[in-house]
Amino acid sequence: MIISRTPLRMSFVGGGSDLPVFYREEPGAVLSTAIDKFVYVSVNPKFGGGIRLAYSQTEEVDRLDQIQHRLFRAAFETLGIEGGVEVTTTADIPSRGTGLGSSSTFTVGLLKVMSAYSGRDLPAGRLAQLACEVEIERCGEPIGKQDQYAAAFGGMNLFEFMPDDTVQVSPVIMKSETRDRLQDEILVFYTGKTRTASSILVAQSQAVADDASARRALRRMVGLTYQMRDDLSAGRVDAVGAILDESWSLKKTLSQGISDPDIDAWYEAAMRAGASGGKLLGAGAGGFLLFLAPPDRHDEIACAVRLPRMKVGFSAEGAKIVYYNPSDGALT
Repeated sequence: MIISRTPLRMSFVGGGSDLPVFYREEPGAVLSTAIDKFVYVSVNPKFGGGIRLAYSQTEEVDRLDQIQHRLFRAAFETLGIEGGVEVTTTADIPSRGTGLGSSSTFTVGLLKVMSAYSGRDLPAGRLAQLACEVEIERCGEPIGKQDQYAAAFGGMNLFEFMPDDTVQVSPVIMKSETRDRLQDEILVFYTGKTRTASSILVAQSQAVADDASARRALRRMVGLTYQMRDDLSAGRVDAVGAILDESWSLKKTLSQGISDPDIDAWYEAAMRAGASGGKLLGAGAGGFLLFLAPPDRHDEIACAVRLPRMKVGFSAEGAKIVYYNPSDGALT
């Protein structure tokens, strides 16, 4: 058996600029951090051949082309896995619609564990590239590239998405006390709303392509990404809340459906209770709400919002193999 562990992520600023409709015209940038919530993928040789997959459903098939789950099928095709395996996935949070990058995290974790099963150890950059190939090129998902890179590299990074389709990864350099303070000020609440990001991202891409004001808003969000990087490097945690607040206001202008009356009401309640800023994580319309506030305001904010709260910490590690005990039949 081999098991991979891959972190989910929180994206602070710049989401949407990792879509090709933007970065192929001008560079995009996203600042995000991996968090201590994970997706686990395990693989074991399957006695008798065939393929068994256990996720929110269970599939047991004889051939690769019979797999219904597109990401499984595309990942196996990419790595040349033909069968004789049993793969199981589990996660620390709901598997879809959370805004924490769960789909790409799963893809990265699957590629990590299946490459180890084949006797290969893919470096983070190559792992992220393959995950983008599986999701965007093979499966046709209308998504960006930030989630795959955040899951593969771990830590807090500024990702730059270049017109030639390359991605530059720069760790955010800050003092440990700055990192600790930022982590201590973060609150995360679950809205209970789940959604598929694809339709939101299609609408957002269309808006950026057709509407100059949407492109200007996204360009300003890219600028705020560098501003947040610089503020954290200088220890100015107090400046981050205003950046998040402005970025969230800009994001809501990109297309319809990013927010709704419930989300707006929760956000306004948190701000009145002492939050300095916040945002909805992910593409929009549901998932988790993030706020920044001094710790002595957290309980009051939680009472005002009245949503389930999730304790979140940062993770320095990206996708990794946490258990490796291959049988003789695994490395063939």
